[in-house]
Amino acid sequence: MHRKCRSRTTCLLEDERVRKAIRMWIGWNEFDILLGDVRSLKAKRSIVRPIVAEIRKRFLISVAEVEDASLYRRTRLGVSMVSGDRSHIEETLNKVEEMLSRRPEVELLASKMRLVQSSDF
Repeated sequence: MHRKCRSRTTCLLEDERVRKAIRMWIGWNEFDILLGDVRSLKAKRSIVRPIVAEIRKRFLISVAEVEDASLYRRTRLGVSMVSGDRSHIEETLNKVEEMLSRRPEVELLASKMRLVQSSDF
């Protein structure tokens, strides 16, 4: 769709206002987790599923097991969210990390957080 502007400068100013108005942040975190004494995939699921459910319910964000699905004692969880406020994403993802680090049945080995703005794409 082509729009009409009074001048090239007016169009550029309008584009800049739109870019500033549509500010969306996307944040995600990958958690590398070591599970306790797990000897089967069934036992692994009995630990991972409640963790995934708690993260979804408590923080209202997307979460999934993203890697190491066939390994008994390891899992990698990915969580993601979108917001207009970068600090809200950082705060929420940090709370998820804190929650995971407090769980006695797992050991959080690593955490990698990423944040990008929609205009970066």
